[in-house]
Amino acid sequence: MKPFIYPEMMVHVPLCTNKNPQNVLVISDDAKPFIDELNRHSEVEVKEIETSIDALRNEADASYDVLISEMADDAAVLAHINRVLKADAQLVITHPSLDDVDANKSLMQILGKYFKIIMPYNLGNGKTALLASKEYHPTADIILQRADMIDGLSYYNSDIHVAAFAMPNYIRKEYLGIIKN
Repeated sequence: MKPFIYPEMMVHVPLCTNKNPQNVLVISDDAKPFIDELNRHSEVEVKEIETSIDALRNEADASYDVLISEMADDAAVLAHINRVLKADAQLVITHPSLDDVDANKSLMQILGKYFKIIMPYNLGNGKTALLASKEYHPTADIILQRADMIDGLSYYNSDIHVAAFAMPNYIRKEYLGIIKN
C-alpha cells in the first residue's frame, strides 16, 4: 500500500463533508501523517492527543468540528468523543474488519446513540474506517470545490470520496439496520 493513501482518506473525507471545519482533534500515537494532510486546509486548527482516555477527558465540551481517531472504541471513549464534538461534527474512527460483524455491530450501535449517520468507507488499502456524522451526509453533502481544490494530493479526490462509500451487497445485507445512511 502507498503510505499516502491512509492519511489522505482519514483526513479529507470528513473535512470535505463538514460545511465549515475549523477545529480538528486527532487521537493517534502517530499523528504526523494526519497533521501533514490537515495542513493542506489553511482554515483548520489542529490539536493532537495520544490514544488515552485521560487525555480525551481533558478536552472541552463541544469544541471540535472533526475528530480523527485511532483509539480503542469502547462505550466510555465514544461518550467522551461525543462530548467534545460540536452539534454538526464528524468522527472518523478505525474499526475491526467488516468481516468481524459482532464487533462492528456493537461499535455501530454505540455510535448510533450519538450520530445520525454511520457509514463504513474504503480506505483504499483493503481496510475500512467508519464515518459517523451528526448532521452532514458524506456523499450528499460533499463539498466538491474543496475536495477537488486541495493541492498536492496523490490519491484523494471527489470521485474517490463518493466511491469509497460503495459496499458490496453481502456487507449491506449483513449490516442492514445498523449502518445509518
